[in-house]
Amino acid sequence: MAQDPYRELGVTRSASADEIRKAFRKLAKIHHPDANPGKPAAEEKFKEISGAFDILGDPEKRRKFDAGEMDADGRETARAYGGAPFGQAGPGGGRGASFDGVDLNDILGEMFGARGAAGPRGGMGGGFGGGFATKGADVRAKLEIDLEEAVAGGKRRLSFSDGRTLDVMIPKGASDGQVLRLRGQGSPGRAGAGDALIEIFIRPHPIWRREGDNLVMDLPVSVPDAVLGGKVEADTPDGVVTLTVPKGSNSGATLRLRGRGLPHGQGGRGDLLARIMITLPDVQDEELERLAADWRRDRPYMPKRRG
Repeated sequence: MAQDPYRELGVTRSASADEIRKAFRKLAKIHHPDANPGKPAAEEKFKEISGAFDILGDPEKRRKFDAGEMDADGRETARAYGGAPFGQAGPGGGRGASFDGVDLNDILGEMFGARGAAGPRGGMGGGFGGGFATKGADVRAKLEIDLEEAVAGGKRRLSFSDGRTLDVMIPKGASDGQVLRLRGQGSPGRAGAGDALIEIFIRPHPIWRREGDNLVMDLPVSVPDAVLGGKVEADTPDGVVTLTVPKGSNSGATLRLRGRGLPHGQGGRGDLLARIMITLPDVQDEELERLAADWRRDRPYMPKRRG
């Protein structure tokens, strides 16, 4: 039976994913067969730390191990992992771990080059006899969308330089910089195709600004509506709505439209915050100027600083 994977990698149970990755990189560099030709003990040690990383480097497997649903050999308590207990030889010999969701090939490729990821006999490191087939490389792309698409979700088609096209489903509530992982849509490999990583960029919108799950907008309000109160129209992602401006409103006051923002993980939506901006007429109004002059002369006041 394999050792505790945390002890195998020399990390604590509270170690972060980055700490686990760094620990594996350090040990893999020491014990990789390419760095220890003709040393079976190093090869066996590399298999052990690779098995530990297979568990701890995959969030779901790590959760199962911590919960007692999987042992240190990768065997689930209810059924054998992958049709045979992890650690026993499969049809191709060796442990046959594909490291789904873990960038093991990237890690070893950075340290040992292409041969470190796939040895001359098709196995990892050359001394494994085909035990570690390599997964295809991931491909990356950027996708620009409008804020309306981030709110409503949708589908976009991407074209790649190799002539392939890929339909990308944009989730409702998508955020700027979010990366969508499309499994098996990358470059082909012996252990399966890599993934397509699509990074989302949201174009600036002329009306709304995003603040978390909320949308913020400036709402122009005339002087009479600010003084007397009134009804004004506001654009929302769901169409135009009518808002009531309270009597005596000042610039900076906020009107909240609940549920008109971006969808969030709890199944609801954020709010739309309309910030009042008192706006003078575009054309100079002599009567308004006379009224303002009389007001300043007869009812002078100094606005208080806010904020």
